[in-house]
Amino acid sequence: MTHLGEEDSPVEEKKKPRGIVRESSQIFRRNRALGYVSNQVPAVTRYVQRRRDTLLITCIGRSFQVYTASHMRLLHVSGLHPDEITALATDRLHTYAASNKCIYAWRAGKHIRHVYRGHEGNVHLLLPFGRNLIAVDRKNVLKVWNIPTDDVYLNVPFDEEEFSITALAHPPTYVNKIVLGSRQGQLKILNIKKNTILCTLSHHLQRITCLEPAPALDVMGVGHSDGTIIVLNLKFDTVLITFKQEWGTVSQLSFRTDGPPILVSASGIGHLVFWNLEERKLAGQLQAHERKVTTAICLPSEPVVFTTSPDNSMKIFVFDMSDGGARLLRMREGHTKPPLFIRYHGASGVSILSAGDDSTLRVFSTISESLNKSMGRATYNPKATKKKNHFVYDKNSMPPILEFTADATREKEWDNIAAMHAGIIQTTTWSFHKSRLGDHRLVPQQFYNRNRDDFQAETTSIVASHCGNYVIIGYSTGDVERFNMQSGLHRLSYGGFRSAHEAAVRGLACDNLNQYLVSGCSQGLVKFWPFKANAMKPVAVLRLADGVAQMRHHRESSLVAIGLDSFKIYVVDMDTRVVIRKFVGHTAKLNDMAFSPDSRWLITASMDSTIKVWDIPSSYMIDHFKVQQPCVSLSMSPTGDFLATAHIGLLGIYLWANKTLFNQISLRSIDPNEPAPYVGLPASICNAMDLDDAMQELGIDDANDNVELGEQIDAQYETPKQLTPELITLSGLAASRWQNLLDLELIKQRNKPKAPPKTPKQAPFFLPTVAGLDLRFDVSNGQTDNPEQSRVLEVSSFNNLTAFGKQLEATATSKDFDSVVQHITQLGPSMVDFEIKSLHPDAGGTRLAMLQFLSLIEHMFGTNQNFELAQSYLSVYLRSHGLSLSESPELVRSLRSVAQTQQAAWERIESKLIYGTGVVAALRNFAR
Repeated sequence: MTHLGEEDSPVEEKKKPRGIVRESSQIFRRNRALGYVSNQVPAVTRYVQRRRDTLLITCIGRSFQVYTASHMRLLHVSGLHPDEITALATDRLHTYAASNKCIYAWRAGKHIRHVYRGHEGNVHLLLPFGRNLIAVDRKNVLKVWNIPTDDVYLNVPFDEEEFSITALAHPPTYVNKIVLGSRQGQLKILNIKKNTILCTLSHHLQRITCLEPAPALDVMGVGHSDGTIIVLNLKFDTVLITFKQEWGTVSQLSFRTDGPPILVSASGIGHLVFWNLEERKLAGQLQAHERKVTTAICLPSEPVVFTTSPDNSMKIFVFDMSDGGARLLRMREGHTKPPLFIRYHGASGVSILSAGDDSTLRVFSTISESLNKSMGRATYNPKATKKKNHFVYDKNSMPPILEFTADATREKEWDNIAAMHAGIIQTTTWSFHKSRLGDHRLVPQQFYNRNRDDFQAETTSIVASHCGNYVIIGYSTGDVERFNMQSGLHRLSYGGFRSAHEAAVRGLACDNLNQYLVSGCSQGLVKFWPFKANAMKPVAVLRLADGVAQMRHHRESSLVAIGLDSFKIYVVDMDTRVVIRKFVGHTAKLNDMAFSPDSRWLITASMDSTIKVWDIPSSYMIDHFKVQQPCVSLSMSPTGDFLATAHIGLLGIYLWANKTLFNQISLRSIDPNEPAPYVGLPASICNAMDLDDAMQELGIDDANDNVELGEQIDAQYETPKQLTPELITLSGLAASRWQNLLDLELIKQRNKPKAPPKTPKQAPFFLPTVAGLDLRFDVSNGQTDNPEQSRVLEVSSFNNLTAFGKQLEATATSKDFDSVVQHITQLGPSMVDFEIKSLHPDAGGTRLAMLQFLSLIEHMFGTNQNFELAQSYLSVYLRSHGLSLSESPELVRSLRSVAQTQQAAWERIESKLIYGTGVVAALRNFAR
């Protein structure tokens, strides 16, 4: 389940070549990815009658997501495809996704029902057409697939120089006919049943980008690359209306079906344009997305339009404005550019703060996507930015956030987040509770009124105090300043009139009680300052071999991790002010570090694409793995259950589950210079299955094109009766089947009817049945098929043994007790009691049957199967025949053998029970 992507589109990891073994991390397991919404592949919709809602299906790389239109709630995510999805389509039963020259038909977005193979190029157009699926690949070949049988019904190649297919549509009521649009600007109507071109239409010699059937018969909208929109009558080959879109290429067309005659067109720069077909003029326009609008669909009989874009967002606009225009109703969005810095916020571990290269600060929820929210974009002048369209270039926009610090202690009272930006000296404050940009811009007094051309200072490090009242900021000039978060006022300069360091400050950390502040610079000096007053001189100075690159701290344990320019990592104790651990293993620049909640592990990431886990008590590396894209930021959940990572060029945040919380993991030391195993990034959902794994589970050979992927294989797992012969196994029967045997007489007395049953006047005819829980007729005394055979019964013995007794006597020679056990376990309590009592000679049985019954009990004890049944049957046997057993020495010897076997089995159970009870009691006393 790998998941990676390209730089400017939320796509997932490209499939590794076959033959490369995907190894796993010792501690972390891939869980899921957050923050993906849509990409450049057009989305599709499907109305579900049962839900009375429309489903929105968007592509996110190698998988697709399904949302509800009513609340935009994420329903499920498909499994991973072998390559990027190039086209989507849907009908009443299936969702079709084209990937790697194949088309996969998904049922409910979870189960693959069909796979259509045979294209020589990637499929870029799909159109479900009744029982057929029409697909066009990059080789300009049109194939018509039979959906149920996976066969090619029609194969039509086109010459790319004459007619290169770029659009596909089916006009309503046109039986077996589809309309094809081309790069040359021509339209062709194809009869797929007869494989004939009915006509060729040509009205505008520009590339056709989209085709959309109108609600009116014989009418179709045609969009061109130069912005021209033609409303065409196919039957009479006449142009009804022509519009010209000023915003470039027409990417999508859609007609409203809720009443007003409005045609919606989308542009390549994010605009939606509304055209009035009756008045033949522009009705309105709005900027919907930052980038190209790849999807614009008016939902059936609803005054809303659904849009998606490669800017990683999807939106629903509703037409309820007084002038007939549309406004934003609902939206789902993620970062438009890759995140640069992420951190868990709060003690619950359900919210992740993420700062992106798009200058926005967002909150992602690990519980539900509907809880995600945007805190806005950083700007110098929020009021001026609010008046403008945020899609237009804003001169007040601030550079992206490189790092931020947050504390939840006073988040409901004032701003609790401080962020530093790339290349500027201003530090912004944010409010997590209000989800917006704060009012303060923190700049030291000595930096006011400086000439920007001569003064190139910038913020390089930042940390907030545990109380939430202060934020300490380090600068490239070596200054370390403290500000009040509530008022934004400057409170203290560390070092007095001189700078705290002579070089750029690369790291800051403060303890849990606001006693000391630790600062590190690019010259390798680590200074310990008193946090409050008398901060003129440091109380201690620690000189390192190389310059400090970054610093991360764990307040509860007073540990500080210092990453050096030489890629080494030092762990310093803030109380003793000495280096307690040194870790060497990375071969490139360190990007981020994070402590585990118990401060036992230090997790580091670098530009060598590796993530390493160091065990601080043992000073060993216990885990490492390599990803395709380097990790730029990571954060461990406060509860220790997940690790969140962000990667270069990827728009998502990836979660890794901590396996040590759920499994017994044996960790060992690993050589830091050992090559790290490759691990793919998590998919968009935790239970998404790689397509190769799904095909392997279904027993499908990738080279065999004739095998249907969705075919169900009748492979059922049967639980063994006994895991191992050493384990004592119960029968699994209901307790009433064996517990009631001891009190059967009392139960019969209690259930005795008050009056005898009345005999019917005419008793119905019935066949005799065999005793047992299953209804079986006794035909052993029926008429024989041989007419010559005598009907006179021959008596072989004068005993009155039952079928159970006869089977017991047969075991004296065969020694096969399995059939006897199977027979008696199918009987009810009353019948079991009757069969055991019938074994005595006075009741029609024999001594041999009584002896073999004891052998049966010994066999059940010896095989450790049906343990509770053997105990119950033996109890009934002894109670019924206890006095008569002493009369036969052979029965006494057999009974002694049974007693020994039973005692050995019971001692095993008793020792385990006593041990378990003792352990539970000890743990209970320890907890008190």
